[in-house]
Amino acid sequence: MIMLAAAIAAASVAEMRHQRRVLIVAAPSETDARRIAQRAALDAMPKELGDRDVTVVELTGDTVRGAADSAAALRTRWRLPKAAFGVVLVGKDGHAALRRAEPIDRTTLVATIDAMPMRRAGQR
Repeated sequence: MIMLAAAIAAASVAEMRHQRRVLIVAAPSETDARRIAQRAALDAMPKELGDRDVTVVELTGDTVRGAADSAAALRTRWRLPKAAFGVVLVGKDGHAALRRAEPIDRTTLVATIDAMPMRRAGQR
């Protein structure tokens, strides 16, 4: 169960700025093996994602789950081609903190978030 609450899902990625970190997972299709692997990895870490204020936004073809943005707007803003797999971690400050063309593993995701200034400030 990833953070896709109705109130959060109604917001655009820009509206989540300063409140949430956003992990955008883009894939050409639902059956893309990398999308399936990324989803499985994220499903295995709900506590870590919740503790780190992460909202997952899935972008598959022209379908968006987890944000109010259109698929075209997300693909343009975050440079995610429709025919390619990509993952972008957007920090609370709105910048792309991590970008990968393959699924991001738990260790890399957690370490990247924990190194962010807003995360370190929140742990004090």
